[in-house]
Amino acid sequence: MSTIGEKIKQVFGSAAVYKNPANYEVFNGRNLPSFVKDYLISSHIAADGSFKREALSQFLDAHIPKDNSAILARLRRGETLTLLTRFVVTTSLAQNKTSFQIPDMGIKASDTLIPDYLIEEYPDDLIDGEKWGIMKIVYMAPVDNERGHVEMVKFKPFRPMQKLDINYIRNCRAQFTLEEWIDVLISAMEYTPTAFAGLTQKLEFLTRLLPFIEPRLNLIELAPKGTGKSYVFGNLSKFVWLVSGGKVSRAKLVYDKSTKSPGIMRFYDMVAFDEIQTITFSDNSEMQSFLKNYLEYGRATIDNYEFMSECGLMLLGNIQLSENNEPLNYKYFNALPEVFKESALLDRFHGMIEGWLLPRVNVDMALQDWTLNVEFFSEVLHQMRTESIYSQIVDDLVDVPQGADMRHTKAIKRTATAYFKLLFPHIVSLDQVNIDDFNLLCLQPAIRRRDIIRQQCSYIDNEPSFSKPIPEYRIKGLSIN
Repeated sequence: MSTIGEKIKQVFGSAAVYKNPANYEVFNGRNLPSFVKDYLISSHIAADGSFKREALSQFLDAHIPKDNSAILARLRRGETLTLLTRFVVTTSLAQNKTSFQIPDMGIKASDTLIPDYLIEEYPDDLIDGEKWGIMKIVYMAPVDNERGHVEMVKFKPFRPMQKLDINYIRNCRAQFTLEEWIDVLISAMEYTPTAFAGLTQKLEFLTRLLPFIEPRLNLIELAPKGTGKSYVFGNLSKFVWLVSGGKVSRAKLVYDKSTKSPGIMRFYDMVAFDEIQTITFSDNSEMQSFLKNYLEYGRATIDNYEFMSECGLMLLGNIQLSENNEPLNYKYFNALPEVFKESALLDRFHGMIEGWLLPRVNVDMALQDWTLNVEFFSEVLHQMRTESIYSQIVDDLVDVPQGADMRHTKAIKRTATAYFKLLFPHIVSLDQVNIDDFNLLCLQPAIRRRDIIRQQCSYIDNEPSFSKPIPEYRIKGLSIN
């Protein structure tokens, strides 16, 4: 156990979990996100600290079957199944019912029912969108002229962490130095802090968390293969949806005209497009038009429906590097698909992560130590999104130069606010701020990341607004460029 691991255990108590890769082998053959694994591991730790592996294995066999193809047949035979699963809730006003679907098990919304008594008991959990929970389901055979259906008869929300007290997080953060807290965050992402070469590399890695903690923050990351992009965005939070290649439709992502129901961007904190080079859209011009409006204003009109959301967008792509570990082409956005190779669209992204600065993931980077429970950590990031005090402090700190570009200013302030929330959640008033730390760790990185977007847009379009350098910003009269 490391020094920082011991301190995490001491300060966070029950919100901490010991990550032992050997314990997680019990999940082999079951593709579960980290927040589910941590919940199950934590609930199978004995009073003496030992891991009840056999009990967990039996729980998995009973509630998360390996052979999903047999689920429908088992229901048809009259079995009552209790499942810990991902499912999607859909409400139909026309049919006056609420349904669920479990795509991984072939259970369709048209064949299911959630009874009113469960909706009344769990009004905040059984609402439209993707959920995790423990449900008991049975097959109700046809009666008279009614079709047979699968009914949810019992439900327990997957909510091991109740609503957090943000002051608790602030008090915990105050017990760590800045250097310690950076290592806490890296370990919470399930990586060993000592595997990173210094502060610059650690901060580049932590930048991946910014869209988790700040509403409608839109970033691009280009990195070589094997730097852990997919793992971070696919495992750390149930509030993030990862799209991994393939064709993406407007109906699935934004709004389905036929069912008049919003898409996944309405229900998630962030949507990440992984392997962006392999993703295609059913209608490029339609998607470009939507994204330009949404990324700018947080809303867009589709037919007569006004779509609104606080969901951020993350583009994750691979980039080829030279022997010196630098991009072969100085025009980074050449690595993006054609739909995104438009300066007017790219200018609406707030910054870029230079993934080539990060190490390639190896076995030594896997954490074996005490760290934050992933479910707890994801709840912290999720709830910090609505804390407005941090953006107010950033507004009070940063003096915007006269004539500054509006998009530059919004991007820099929003990114700086995200860094501030992540690194200094315990600071809630202007007089508590260390100006040097804010400048070095929040504002300067925000300016640099926005300037990459500006520069790359200038390579696509010779428009003067892109070729013109970002003006000098100041903090309380101090030059920061």
